[in-house]
Amino acid sequence: MIRKTPLLPLGLVLLLAGRAAAQSPCSNTPAYSPCELVFELSEQDASVHPNPYLSVELRAEFRSPRHRTFLAPAFWDGGRKLVIRFTPTEAGDWDYRLTSNIASWDGKSGAFAAAASEAPGFLRAANVHHWAYTERNVPHLWMGATELNLAGLDDAAFRAAADARAVQKFNHLRLLLGADSGFSSADQPDFARLRRLDERLRYLNQKGIVADLVLAGVAGQLTKSFPSWEQRRRFIRYVVARYAPFNVTWQVVPYFEDYPDGRALMTEIGRVLQESDPYQHPRTAGAHTSSATLLEDKWMSYAAYETADDAVGSIEHQLFAVPFVNFNVGGAQGESFRRRLWNATMDGQYVAVAAGAADAKAMTVWFDILSDTRHWELEPYFDVDGGRAVALEGIEYLVYVEKPGPLELLVEKHGYDVLWINPATGETTRQKFKGDHFTGEAPDKSHDWVLHVVREGRVESMNKSYKFESREIGLQEIEQNSAKVPFEVEQPAADIVVGQPISFSAKIKRETRATRSMMWLWTGEVAADGQGYRVLGAAQKGNFTVPAGLARNYPAVMNLRVYGMNANGKVYALDRALQLTR
Repeated sequence: MIRKTPLLPLGLVLLLAGRAAAQSPCSNTPAYSPCELVFELSEQDASVHPNPYLSVELRAEFRSPRHRTFLAPAFWDGGRKLVIRFTPTEAGDWDYRLTSNIASWDGKSGAFAAAASEAPGFLRAANVHHWAYTERNVPHLWMGATELNLAGLDDAAFRAAADARAVQKFNHLRLLLGADSGFSSADQPDFARLRRLDERLRYLNQKGIVADLVLAGVAGQLTKSFPSWEQRRRFIRYVVARYAPFNVTWQVVPYFEDYPDGRALMTEIGRVLQESDPYQHPRTAGAHTSSATLLEDKWMSYAAYETADDAVGSIEHQLFAVPFVNFNVGGAQGESFRRRLWNATMDGQYVAVAAGAADAKAMTVWFDILSDTRHWELEPYFDVDGGRAVALEGIEYLVYVEKPGPLELLVEKHGYDVLWINPATGETTRQKFKGDHFTGEAPDKSHDWVLHVVREGRVESMNKSYKFESREIGLQEIEQNSAKVPFEVEQPAADIVVGQPISFSAKIKRETRATRSMMWLWTGEVAADGQGYRVLGAAQKGNFTVPAGLARNYPAVMNLRVYGMNANGKVYALDRALQLTR
């Protein structure tokens, strides 16, 4: 039996009654469209395996025309039915071989020819801090929205939400896998809910929207629903088998900090994702502030944020060679939201908005402006006064002017097109400039502005090149020699009590043009307990409270690290060891 199951174009489903068919099962399946091999347990096998989720093993090793291999496990879909869902990643002749603890399936093989398609492929991290599709080096401009309850909406409400976001040019929707992660108990998938999610992911992908799947909810739901390690591993493998063939990204939980021993748990789950997903979709964990602390464990593809503090994103952008996505660029509306959106962009982050928080017009204008740039090469740029900038030096400079006034921008000496863009409407005023020192003011001071200084002809020529990036992006070496660090830590100087507000402050030792504008980041880590660092503060002075989850054993020694980034983008760091008590 053949059933059409579209992802981008249409896929095919083959019913295999206990054996691999001799004919090509997925013939003419377009590349990056899912194909399903469906198996039925015999009556005898079903009696031996009353719960196939626990005991049936079935997987297929697919070999591509270029001899790449993909290992795709089956998932139980209720009754006696098991499904191997697979997405061919290129056109041409594929073959596969089954491995199973069901004797009638084990060792069977098959072949099929996949058809060519215009699909750009799945998502991958690219050019250090950016995104691209897996095919033809096509860049990807991540613009997301959080709709965690999307899987729980009725069909009409779901389609209305998805259609609206697609029209607004959103290309990511973050949603929760479902209540209890789509399972009625630890060993029992809820097939009705999961099949409904199947169809919803297909619909989103058809709309050009990537589904950012959050695997479990807040308040410890992951460990409550799946208490043992074996149950969690089986659950993750099931989710990967069922949903990896779609265009998705993985987010383990919304906030890893809310789970006891959260770092170890995230690593446990993340490594199963990494080992199980044949397509290597991007992986992360959500965080109240930053999940970059988990990057050291080598399973995450990118860092997630939910903070409006520009210092956190700006400084960590200089520390880590991964993309950054802020899943809540402010939670505000109107002008406040727009300012937060553009500041996050200047931090070097891709953006997503909280449910109900987006000013859709501002997001659409943002998308249109960035789409006209080589956004996959733009990096924070600091030779600017009167605004904040990202740039591909010598080619284009994108400046956010939050408070209009005199602006100075140092550029490489060329002729440039100058565009003053209203970020609320997209209306543009064009000028010309030639030189290496641009000065000017926005057309009016009634609102914020975006300035685009660009060699349009040069960009057009570069976009015709097969090269994805025109130059290498490197990370700076952080200066930690205290004699060269232009600040010192004043407070705290004594022991810290967990859960109590503590004053902190840093003092500039020598005033210079570079230190006139500093960004600050304070982190704390108890290395002996392996929980990773936590962001404690993002200002020169103030109060912070150390969370209890920073350590498992008290008293503990906490390493307090203070980063300072000057107006030139140079990052310095100082460390101080402090006693941590309860």
